[in-house]
Amino acid sequence: MRLTRTSDLWWKNAVVYCLDVETYQDGNGDGTGDFAGLTQRIDHLVRLGVTCVWLMPFYPTRERDDGYDITDFYGVDPRLGTLGDFTEFVRTARDRGIRVIADLVVNHTSEHHPWFQDSRSSRDSDHRDWYVWADEPPQDGPEGVVFPDAEDSVWEYDERSGQYYLHRFYKQQPDLNIANPRVRDEIARIMGFWTQLGLSGFRVDAVPFLLETDGQQDAGQLPDPHEYLADLRAFLGRRSGEAVLLGEVNLPYEDTAMFFGEPSSGRGDELTMCFDFIGMQQMYLSLARGEAAPLARSLRERPAAPRDAHWATFVRNHDELTLDKLSEAERAEVFAAFGPEKEMQLYDRGLRRRLPPMVDGDRRRLELVYSLLFTLPGTPVLFYGEEIGMGENLAAEGRQAVRTPMQWTSDKLGGFSTADPATFPNPVADGAFAPDKVNVHDQSRDPDSFLSHMRLLVERYRESPELAWGDFELLDSGSPAVLAHLSSLPEGAVLAVHNFSGEAISTALSVPGLGEDGELTDVFSAATLGTSADKRVRVDLEPYGYRWLRVATERDDPDRTTA
Repeated sequence: MRLTRTSDLWWKNAVVYCLDVETYQDGNGDGTGDFAGLTQRIDHLVRLGVTCVWLMPFYPTRERDDGYDITDFYGVDPRLGTLGDFTEFVRTARDRGIRVIADLVVNHTSEHHPWFQDSRSSRDSDHRDWYVWADEPPQDGPEGVVFPDAEDSVWEYDERSGQYYLHRFYKQQPDLNIANPRVRDEIARIMGFWTQLGLSGFRVDAVPFLLETDGQQDAGQLPDPHEYLADLRAFLGRRSGEAVLLGEVNLPYEDTAMFFGEPSSGRGDELTMCFDFIGMQQMYLSLARGEAAPLARSLRERPAAPRDAHWATFVRNHDELTLDKLSEAERAEVFAAFGPEKEMQLYDRGLRRRLPPMVDGDRRRLELVYSLLFTLPGTPVLFYGEEIGMGENLAAEGRQAVRTPMQWTSDKLGGFSTADPATFPNPVADGAFAPDKVNVHDQSRDPDSFLSHMRLLVERYRESPELAWGDFELLDSGSPAVLAHLSSLPEGAVLAVHNFSGEAISTALSVPGLGEDGELTDVFSAATLGTSADKRVRVDLEPYGYRWLRVATERDDPDRTTA
């Protein structure tokens, strides 16, 4: 596939890497990660093969929700550096061929934001209608709290102004009134500001909450929510033709697909990418059962993304590993397999664990999961530390358990900082996944390490344009434990086969487009497989094993094909 046909849609085969600046690298020894430290670690991302960094919130904050309670959308939190440090990082990343996107968190602000302080000062204040106020919580208003451990209502009474304000998240995060055209103009201004400083787009936080206006008196002022999202996308396109919107939309497939844009147009004119929350949850159910069926079912049900859009696939993100779309019985299966203790669970709907401890460090199962990440249709998104198999620290509160400092070296502080660990944003991981056992330095020098393997996966993924651009087809594997799928382009195809069980399996596959004399080449070993007399290919899989096989093309040649 020619570069000239793919470079404009760079996100189709990107490798996205999510990180939190404050937990990545401390550059000045004060115990908090910062942009200066992050910039000095950029070549680690280059060697890994990352093409896009997603920054979690780095804006000024009161730190009541790990940076999501923003007090200024146009600045950098002083603990993390300055606007100059930010632009230096973006420039350095771009120099290394890495684009940068950042969280766009505009469904709410901090209660300490000047807009809200003015809003609550008087019912006639300039920013009063920038938020949602009511004398009494409306009966037809939004229901259901996001954080049931901390809140019992989405309305909070404000003594100062004598009314209730809406907050779908924590009460210290009042919701912005998206129905107000001045608020919508300000959101566009925020996006324009950061793209002018070099960002290549945004990960849009909690998209459905951003567009919801249930129970608001001025709800009629908001254009159709999807028209508004299309307007935002068009504005972003005018400011930066390469920029993307990566949406957090955790809804059933048919509802999520609507956020790509009008289906009849065949084009994605709203969100560029949507996270595949359903597929992620079904993958964990497949892992728990040792059966491919749950994941296969979700892949059959998942709508195709529009031509100029894509799904985003992930193993876990920075929040709890949500299992909210599984049935109670299915969720109980995953809890029993990967988080049986109550302290490992969160909100009765998810896990606050990373994958390596879930599988007791089983290298076979880890490799299986990340092979799936890079071969299933969608843009792969990594969470920092996944590349070395980092674990969590359950001593940290709630979601913070998986947001521990990055582990660079084997010293007890992991090379994150030289400061007193009591000043760190979160405690360093300990036990079997402590820095002396899991770190970048040691794994970088070990060709058999998990980091070396992850680098190889990324390299082979980037050499296989079929995985990002090809037509996807599930194949009959003949075994409940085996998932087989084919990704095809006119130039060739890649067959991926994964064994979810702890038993060795040999399966015979009928591969479309492979004739009697056809040959398959292993993408990793260059070994070849031929067809049998019945035109089937026999694939042997070790326990939790997988194969990537190039079908009916010349042997792998990275200089011949590129994505």
